[in-house]
Amino acid sequence: MSAPDRLSALLDEHASLERELADPAVHADQSRARRLGRRYAQLAPLVETARALDETRGDLATARELAGEDASFAAEAASLEQRVEELTDRLREQLLPRDPDDDKDVILEIKAGEGGAESALFAGDLLRMYLRYAERRGWSTEVLDAVDAELGGYKDVAVAIKSRGDEGIWSRLKFEGGVHRVQRVPVTESQGRIHTSAAGVLVLPEAEEVDVTVDPNDLRIDVFRSSGPGGQSVNTTDSAVRITHLPSGIVVSSQNEKSQLQNRESALRVLRSRLLAAAREEADALASDQRRSQVRTMDRSERVRTYNFPENRIADHRVGYKAHNLDQVIDGDLDAVIDALVAAHTAELLAAGS
Repeated sequence: MSAPDRLSALLDEHASLERELADPAVHADQSRARRLGRRYAQLAPLVETARALDETRGDLATARELAGEDASFAAEAASLEQRVEELTDRLREQLLPRDPDDDKDVILEIKAGEGGAESALFAGDLLRMYLRYAERRGWSTEVLDAVDAELGGYKDVAVAIKSRGDEGIWSRLKFEGGVHRVQRVPVTESQGRIHTSAAGVLVLPEAEEVDVTVDPNDLRIDVFRSSGPGGQSVNTTDSAVRITHLPSGIVVSSQNEKSQLQNRESALRVLRSRLLAAAREEADALASDQRRSQVRTMDRSERVRTYNFPENRIADHRVGYKAHNLDQVIDGDLDAVIDALVAAHTAELLAAGS
């Protein structure tokens, strides 16, 4: 589809969404209304740019016409020409093919890797970083499952991150997947030596029930007793749930809630999201490319980002981003890092399109 045709289709879609959202009956289904509202908000910047471009082009034509009679309009015409170029470039970016998951919430999993106890502590630091970032953005968070480590931190933790408005969280966090490496003096180090360890981050767009159909006959559900660090029982009932999706072999578990029913639902949320991600990877080459950097092993050499505490340095190796404000980043100030990744991805799409 050519750019003009794509623009026309998106403007028509925006107008159609506006009509739907004005219908009170639509809001009786909150899930549908939220989905439509997100898409409407997603298209709003493009519509604003297109309208501004049309208006500026009209003003430019008028200024050029008047400049033939009054030379004072020549400077205004030159300014408007520059504005048209800026708006045209912006519209070209906004017309790039979008990831179909950009407006979705996410499930983010963090797994301790190489480095033993220090890796588990770092996994806890990463969890806090993402929770603080979510708080700064006004997103809500819910820990779905957590396996505590004996000396602190986590062996494995999964958290759902949801937007309270129309902002799509996947569009911001999808590049966080991969192996994150930390360099610092562990609290368990008596000689003051710097150690390197790693933790893996996996980001999945959260699937709604309409996105993925899970046949109950395809599931094996086992229950077991929840346990804390060192095997210490955290409750006296078999409330933890492990779900195996037989066709794919995907296994998820949840033990964070007190009831078996709640743990089952938490595990199903993670399972649906993993199945959606697997289906998208198989069906869509672009989605596969975007997820290529997601963590596969905890090998320290396969890192996407390094957190160097002695130098207060954060470095993202995919785009060459470096900054000496690690203390702020680890406290949730992630926007500059994420902006660099988004900008690099946009540049790649523009280059491919041209």
